Amino acid sequence: MKYQFIQSHSDEHKVVKMCQVLNVSTSGYYKWLNRQNETNTERQRLKNEVKQKIAQSFHESFGTYGSPRVHQDLIEWGYSISQKTVARYMQDMDLRAIPLRKYVVTTDSDHDLKVYPNLLKRNFTAPTPDTIWVADITYIRTVEGWLYLASIMDLFSRKIVGWSFGTSMKTILILRALEMAITTRNPDENLIHHSDRGTQYCSNDYVQVLKQHGF
Repeated sequence: MKYQFIQSHSDEHKVVKMCQVLNVSTSGYYKWLNRQNETNTERQRLKNEVKQKIAQSFHESFGTYGSPRVHQDLIEWGYSISQKTVARYMQDMDLRAIPLRKYVVTTDSDHDLKVYPNLLKRNFTAPTPDTIWVADITYIRTVEGWLYLASIMDLFSRKIVGWSFGTSMKTILILRALEMAITTRNPDENLIHHSDRGTQYCSNDYVQVLKQHGF
């Protein structure tokens, strides 16, 4: 027998009497108990697995996902589960979504710095690699607060060729991204650098680096 259910001779006697009343064999009764135990164990294993996946989805979103989006992740991962169950499990695990700020301003174009002409004119295609780079700043919520990401994308391959993380949007943030891109790609002076008109990209320090390389 896989599991021991009888604790005493008195318990065994009660089981025998119960089986006689129900007109079933004692061996059949114990087999049924074993199957029930195995079923409960499998259900608990699956529940624990689902809870791990819920925690994965929640923490990968930096705590911004509620039950609808966590449920969507679970469905995409192949789990058959209702949103109501996901919400109940999240409540049991004390996982509550933290809403994102609606908007964080990353561009301050109200300045007196020189603004350069728009050479692309909304034609975001490039004939060859490292002929047009597009620079931007975005923000990301982490468990330790907001981080800002400066990135430079090669418009031909759509590959990020330079990037930098920081807790503020100062010019040094985008300078580090630019320096990484220049070091790793070594473009020639025919490159076009495209960005918004924010103070960081129009700053003297940033423009000076662009001019030094003939961009």
